Amino acid sequence: MFAVIRTGGKQYKVASGDTIRVERLAVDPGAVIELDEVLMVANGGETTVGTPLVGGASVSAEVLAQARGPKIIIFKKKRRQNYRRKNGHRQDLTVLKITTINGVGAPATAAAESAPAMETGSSDHGA
Repeated sequence: MFAVIRTGGKQYKVASGDTIRVERLAVDPGAVIELDEVLMVANGGETTVGTPLVGGASVSAEVLAQARGPKIIIFKKKRRQNYRRKNGHRQDLTVLKITTINGVGAPATAAAESAPAMETGSSDHGA
């Protein structure tokens, strides 16, 4: 069983027991968090794709650590102009261990699906 979740503007394919590094979350190490932006859940041959989110589904994760990524160097140069700029940064990350993928419900926009379908018969457009 796996799920596709969205956090920090990025998407991650996760399964129970996986360890992932995501954009920094404001939680303490050792805490358990619920990630409720689940885009897709697959269980064996059954796949549920959300529109855009899967209703009632969530992913539980334990926060292992607050870490920092590798140093990224940004170097700009314009030749023959005596222009050189060196800059860099290290991204703040949160290390998560996925514990469980919780229940799958109906898609988040169930009200739109239960609405009656529009008739495709005669239309009075542009007459």
